[in-house]
Amino acid sequence: MIPVVLASESSAATQKWLKLIQQHFPELDAHIFDSADNEKPKEVRAAIVWKPQSELFERYPQLNLIFNMGAGVDAILRQSGIPPTARIIRLEDGGLANPMIEYVVHYLSGITRNFAVYEQNRAQRLWQSAEQTPVDRLTVGVMGLGVIGARIAQALSALDYPVQGWSRSPKELPGVTCFHGESQFADFLGSSQILINVLPLTDETRDILNRDSLQRLPQGAVLMNIGRGEHVVESDLIELLDSGHLSRAVLDVTRQEPLPVDHAFWSHPAITLTPHISGPTNHYVALGQIRDKLQDALQGKPITGEVKRDAGY
Repeated sequence: MIPVVLASESSAATQKWLKLIQQHFPELDAHIFDSADNEKPKEVRAAIVWKPQSELFERYPQLNLIFNMGAGVDAILRQSGIPPTARIIRLEDGGLANPMIEYVVHYLSGITRNFAVYEQNRAQRLWQSAEQTPVDRLTVGVMGLGVIGARIAQALSALDYPVQGWSRSPKELPGVTCFHGESQFADFLGSSQILINVLPLTDETRDILNRDSLQRLPQGAVLMNIGRGEHVVESDLIELLDSGHLSRAVLDVTRQEPLPVDHAFWSHPAITLTPHISGPTNHYVALGQIRDKLQDALQGKPITGEVKRDAGY
């Protein structure tokens, strides 16, 4: 058996992980980290975490395999005390991609098919069709072409949307026009009528969706943010919605979560809000991937998803 320590900001989450491991992955000898426990810690090299307590790394200085129970690693990279030699491994999918595709298609089809009109018509008992936008006339831009962003881009391409993507480094995806780097960012934005953000949060991407970048989108463009709230300068977004340059924003993430009750987003007529639910982790799938990677890592085999700390993802 392989000893593993579990740590999360949520005790309910760690209890759920432990139960799944005991039921389905008995080869992992898992226990939950307790900062109040004064007993000498077990000799454990591997941890499964999500926004763990900083005391974890003080109590287990020998940790050298840290598996993040999620795709975003910005929170764990802000943690102090992580041994510099420790390998941080993120989920590359963890069952997130399919729900995120569903989320995008739901709101995107609502825009192209004008579904909101039918709720208004129903209230007026009006049996009348609404104008639709043919998908081949609406270019969708996907910011971030990692595993999940690439899946979203290709799923939309299969539905006949013209799709383009932007990433930090060059990528090639069938059916997707790919842009990369700062030099191609403006051209990418200028032709993205629907902009879907799936970027990781790094020092380079923080505040990337600001007045300057959002103004480069075509008049009447729509922003869909399923990345991180810190990607968006919120006051700039509201300004561009109020001016009509942007017609709508669909936001699954915000800078502060939960969103304060007095925040302007709640009442803005052009903003649709969801509470960070676009891509819930499938814990069974995620733990299976972590188990496989942990076994490979301990045997000296190469694994994917290792975080480059200097890059932030």
